[in-house]
Amino acid sequence: MATHLLMPKATAVWLVDNTALTFKQIADFCTMHPLEIKSIADGDSAQGIKGLDPLATGQLSRDELDACLADEDRKLQLLEPKVKVPELKKKGPRYTPVSKRQDRPNAILWLVRNHAELKNSQIIKLVGTTKSTIDAIRDRTHWNSANLQPLDPVSLGLSSQIELDFEVQKAEKYLPKPVEGATDTLLPASETQEMSESDVAASENIDAESVFKNFATADEGDAKEAE
Repeated sequence: MATHLLMPKATAVWLVDNTALTFKQIADFCTMHPLEIKSIADGDSAQGIKGLDPLATGQLSRDELDACLADEDRKLQLLEPKVKVPELKKKGPRYTPVSKRQDRPNAILWLVRNHAELKNSQIIKLVGTTKSTIDAIRDRTHWNSANLQPLDPVSLGLSSQIELDFEVQKAEKYLPKPVEGATDTLLPASETQEMSESDVAASENIDAESVFKNFATADEGDAKEAE
């Protein structure tokens, strides 16, 4: 694991102010140019930067500092950290084994159908595909669309259940919240079929003669308007 000096410029400020090290020794330790160190010593640079003590941060030992003060040709050696933190790997496209790549369209179809809230970027992260492939499966323009079957990507081994749950929960945060008191469901039949007593009585008194009489009255009114 590569070891780097924390806050090189602040460390250089402290070494200039508190030691008699040469500009070259400080420059080599702080990975800076000797002219930059000279500029700091002259007060032309880093005026607002507070010095950082490398002895207090455990990046330099007192014995190493004393040895370099005694020998101008000696270079300061950075101490190894007591706790080693692994370097973070850069996130790239998810790698899918060759043997499982043929299952990706089926997994995409499953995600599109069962988790429509997922964005294309999230599906790409889960199964390692491309935006054009997802759009083709959504629009049913994929070259093998007729033979695709929705299959769970977890069962196919393309992603873990934890990863899938995390992406689904993340997508649900951006869904619109339901309005209080609003309902998208139909009213039950018991409510829609309820009729008042007056409606029931009126329906019972209706006969064929009254119905046709109303039609005749309507036709006469239309004829008069036409004249």
